[in-house]
Amino acid sequence: MGDKAHTHPGAAGRASAADHPTSVRNVVLVGHSGSGKTTLVEALALTAGAVNRAGRVEDGGCVSDYDEMEHRQQRSVQLSLVPVEWDGIKINLLDTPGYADFVGELRAGLRAADAALFVVSASDGVDGSTRMVWEECAAVGMPRAIVVTHLEAARADFEEMTRICAEAFGGDDPDAVLPLYLPLRGAPAPDGHAPVTGLIGLLSRKLFDYASGERVESEPDGERLPLIDEARSLLIEGIISESEDETLMERYLGGEQVDVKTLIEDLERAVARGVFFPVLAAAPAADGARQGLGTVELLDLVTRGFPTPLERAAPRVTTPEGAARELRMCDPGESLVAEVVKTSSDPYVGRISMVRVFSGTLRADQTVHVSGHGLADRGHEDHDVDERIGALSTPFGKQQRPVSHVIAGDLACVARLTRAETGDTLSAKEDPLLMAPWRMPDPLLPLAIEAHSKPDEDKLSQGLARLVAEDPTMRLEHNRDTHQVVLWCLGEAHADVALERLRGRYGVQVDVVPHRVSLRETFGGPAAGRGRHVKQSGGHGQYAICEIEVEPLPNGSGVEFVDKVVGGAVPRQFIPSVEKGVRAQAARGVAAGHPLIDVRVTLLDGKAHSVDSSDAAFQTAGALALREAAAQARIHLLEPVAEVSVLVGDDYVGAVMSDLSGRRGKVLGTEQTSGGRTLIRAEVPEIEIGRYAVDLRSLSHGTARFDRRYARHEPMPQQVADRLPEEVRAAS
Repeated sequence: MGDKAHTHPGAAGRASAADHPTSVRNVVLVGHSGSGKTTLVEALALTAGAVNRAGRVEDGGCVSDYDEMEHRQQRSVQLSLVPVEWDGIKINLLDTPGYADFVGELRAGLRAADAALFVVSASDGVDGSTRMVWEECAAVGMPRAIVVTHLEAARADFEEMTRICAEAFGGDDPDAVLPLYLPLRGAPAPDGHAPVTGLIGLLSRKLFDYASGERVESEPDGERLPLIDEARSLLIEGIISESEDETLMERYLGGEQVDVKTLIEDLERAVARGVFFPVLAAAPAADGARQGLGTVELLDLVTRGFPTPLERAAPRVTTPEGAARELRMCDPGESLVAEVVKTSSDPYVGRISMVRVFSGTLRADQTVHVSGHGLADRGHEDHDVDERIGALSTPFGKQQRPVSHVIAGDLACVARLTRAETGDTLSAKEDPLLMAPWRMPDPLLPLAIEAHSKPDEDKLSQGLARLVAEDPTMRLEHNRDTHQVVLWCLGEAHADVALERLRGRYGVQVDVVPHRVSLRETFGGPAAGRGRHVKQSGGHGQYAICEIEVEPLPNGSGVEFVDKVVGGAVPRQFIPSVEKGVRAQAARGVAAGHPLIDVRVTLLDGKAHSVDSSDAAFQTAGALALREAAAQARIHLLEPVAEVSVLVGDDYVGAVMSDLSGRRGKVLGTEQTSGGRTLIRAEVPEIEIGRYAVDLRSLSHGTARFDRRYARHEPMPQQVADRLPEEVRAAS
């Protein structure tokens, strides 16, 4: 695997539509921000011949945008697809953002891929969020390999980094995480640092030197052989322990020499099954060089060790009525099932959808059925429509290379899908099907916005609709209580990108305003009120008088209305009118304008006029009576309380619990979970956790996650209510 000579493939490196699923590899690159994923994708594209040294696409001479800062920034927060070709295999490289705020793009990449490359910086190590993604991949059995970058750093130590990866990713079997190559170092510099100039193949016992800009193979000298043999023995034992041939280990321990061909075949099978995780090293090409260090070895691993789409389980699909449908695994001749894994807008082309075809064949200008994804609670409407797609293409930078069709297992971009959103299913018009949506993180950081001006107000609705269509991790809320438009985001960077897209892409200027929680009011004790609505102005007058008593009720009781009128003081036909007026006033609030809840309103007495009494008059009298009762009582402000569950590493449990207590939270209990983590359950006032998504990430160094759900409203302590800004205390 990788131990063979390669020449620059030139035109052979240009990726186009695949002709069979066996000739496709879908690989997602995972790693924290700054680990070198995008640089590695560029290096692989250069080695495969998809770009030349100047970053220009070989066919057509059009400048790609790899050297443009704007595009680099865009790629840092979005999933991007770069297809290349190596040894007749099309490799779809899915570059994911490293920022935690854009985990939705990462999840989309995991959904579209069949294997993962975990990119780890030799100078930074493995962070908590990368470990969590590794566990997600392990849960579904996704094959993985590890690429160590930044070997040029002064503190870089490949052997130590391999040990750290074995501890972080190996779990109960650290021997399943082993290097296939060791770094080949050149002459030490004056500062004593010896640069990495090549690799030492452990299975082949060959040296692969990249110092000249080309991969040059040679035999190792006698001094290196003991080091090679020691690491080689560990690698062979690791491979054999995962071999499907149960007799191989016994034969090896008995002294039998296992030939390299058998070892490579077992290695490739173990990698494809997701039970062995090789460690490789890679670096971009030096100026003037055509091949980056380790890129040939990495491309060989992807093409020979990673699984084809045929080895992925068939997707779980249902009919529109909910009946399960069985599909043959990744069959181009089956019914069409494809999924939109990413949606973006181009100012010239319009909406572009990145699509993974799981079954059947997608053709240009085909009419497909678009099925919804069940995210209506986030402002994404469900879809169940037929739509004619536009052109199909494979992307590279700003280039779109047209293709006529896309077979099962491949990815491509689809133009003019105006209704489809990320997560939607595309299927045949005559055989509509629906894939179960993948798990999306809940956006927990609120961003309240207002249109900057009247022209912006006219464009805001359309801009927001297009924004959430592109990003299923974003939730749009029109809060009926506070009358605010709220974008729920994953973090500050996510919110900043949303605002920038509204301004730059959709031409909508917005102002960020303080987010308000939905407060409530209730009576602190019993009170009585009299509503008198009497008007005589000539002609038909208005006459209604009612007397009520109000008393507080337990939490969650709502507004209860009781009729205790005797003797017909209030005619029966007008009692519902009094109740309607009371409930309308309760909805408007009686003190600061927040809805009134958890009270019992009892109608005791009243008066009516045979001519001038009416439904409207008694509605007004009921409202006046409730307001008068409120003026005689102490009104409590109620705040929403959320049930919060925090999953955090054991090292940060104390800090998180202390922080929750400082937010007036009540810790209800803790529960030990797998992986050295603890689940903390607490109840916290919502006004205290507006920025908890940001604060928790800082507190736990990005290793914790939480969810929340509304529990109830509770009286707000008076000292807290007194500190509230007036715009928060009062409803809009």
